[in-house]
Amino acid sequence: MSEQVFSFVEEVNRRRSFAIISHPDAGKTTLTEKLLLYGGAIRLAGSVKSRRASKHAVSDWMEIEKQRGISVTSSVLQFNYGGHCINILDTPGHQDFSEDTYRTLMAADSAVMVIDCAKGVEDQTKKLFHVCKMRGIPIFTFVNKLDRAGKDPFELMEEIEKVLGIQSYPMNWPIGTDGNFKGVYNRKKKQIEVFGEGNHGQSVAKVISGDVSDEKLKGLLGDSLHDQLIEEIELLDMAGDDFDLEKILAGELTPVFFGSAMTNFGVQPFLEGFLNLTPPPAARNSNHGMIDPKTENFTGFVFKIQANMNPTHRDRIAFIRICSGKFEKGMQVNHVQENKKIRLSQPQQFLAQDRVVVETAYPGDIIGVHDPGIFKIGDSLCEDGSGVQYEGIPVFAPEHFTKIYAKNSLKRKQFLKGINQLSEEGSIQVFRRPHIGVEELIVGVVGALQFEVLEYRLKNEYGVDVVMEKLPYRYIRWVEVPEFDPDNFGVTMDTLIVEDEEERPVLLFQNEWSIERVKERNKDAVLRDISLRKAKV
Repeated sequence: MSEQVFSFVEEVNRRRSFAIISHPDAGKTTLTEKLLLYGGAIRLAGSVKSRRASKHAVSDWMEIEKQRGISVTSSVLQFNYGGHCINILDTPGHQDFSEDTYRTLMAADSAVMVIDCAKGVEDQTKKLFHVCKMRGIPIFTFVNKLDRAGKDPFELMEEIEKVLGIQSYPMNWPIGTDGNFKGVYNRKKKQIEVFGEGNHGQSVAKVISGDVSDEKLKGLLGDSLHDQLIEEIELLDMAGDDFDLEKILAGELTPVFFGSAMTNFGVQPFLEGFLNLTPPPAARNSNHGMIDPKTENFTGFVFKIQANMNPTHRDRIAFIRICSGKFEKGMQVNHVQENKKIRLSQPQQFLAQDRVVVETAYPGDIIGVHDPGIFKIGDSLCEDGSGVQYEGIPVFAPEHFTKIYAKNSLKRKQFLKGINQLSEEGSIQVFRRPHIGVEELIVGVVGALQFEVLEYRLKNEYGVDVVMEKLPYRYIRWVEVPEFDPDNFGVTMDTLIVEDEEERPVLLFQNEWSIERVKERNKDAVLRDISLRKAKV
């Protein structure tokens, strides 16, 4: 059977690129794995919880992730389903790695928000949801773990609307809760979908479907559940929000799907419903205005850099979101920030640790290219000489700081290489105190657990043991002033003046009182808690 050939415009239109976000343990990585199962990318799903066994979630590839049972980096996965080419950007759920998630959301066209039915909307979900709202992208909700005891579905809907401030529309409705989950009612098809038993979530779930009045289904559910379902359907139709595709695409209404990723119940209805609603790649803003993905000029931007994905080769991969034009292996492009021509000769796409060299790719796709140390997060690439530069990816304010140095001074070269590479990945931010005799490195991170990952990776990937001395600073501000003179800039006694990696002046504070005093003493200065990389063009 010959492979179907699509035109360039058809290739763009069939792309769907989305990020999956959630609070830790809501089941995000499990859902990712099950989507791959339904897409035919994997044959058997291993339980994500069996970390001590040899099976781990396919999107968790870093050794420390397998040991701790959490995702600490974003994974990029691609598969085909129902005529669509799907790019999933799986993100860390743990709040200490939220900056990686923020950057990944810049590369996504929509987001899937996974909520634990027992816990509802949690703190990390709120933060990530607001980043999605800032971007104005469609947000789809998957209420997970219906196979366990949880909150009332109506209570969950109300919580989503009150806590997140977004209207919701249930695309399906759960039949049975508190460990008695039998299936869902598909509101669009107006049919009951009852799930078969027996595969423990390892393979595609068998579904028996039919009309609400079907006597066979009524017998499977029992009179009590069937009567309850009829009442709840009527209540939804009368009191719930109306379905509005325009509001969905504007990020003002979230379609809600109920299911259980662990048992596969509701995963396929979610996947199919999601693909029918989520949009293909959209135009993106640049210094040349909005760039249509269907324009011929190839453009893209780097949103993630990952060193040592393959410990054997000690490689470094830059992840590029393609925004317009057709990518072809070996093509020459302009690296806009550095104003240099480069050749993209070994493009790769990923299924966790498995890689495939790609010949072509299209807007919406994510490719990885070998990075000899020339890329930084936020860099733009374009095929012609127009210098298209996409909006910068913000650098968020770290909240934890430490002095760091190598235990063995003979390993300083490896230490600096590791610090530099991990900084360019965006997992840490590095600061230096200006005009002091001995170079002193200060590392800032968004979440304290990143220090543990930093120490682990420096030891295992660069062979360097480090000493870290925690600093008392909790706040950071980048200083914008016509001319910065550290000797005449008014700061409080407990404020530390440092420089970032682009030699921009930065202030570290222990409390908010000091921030206000510095503002009062330096009326011509602007203090910012988010920074963008300086453009070189």
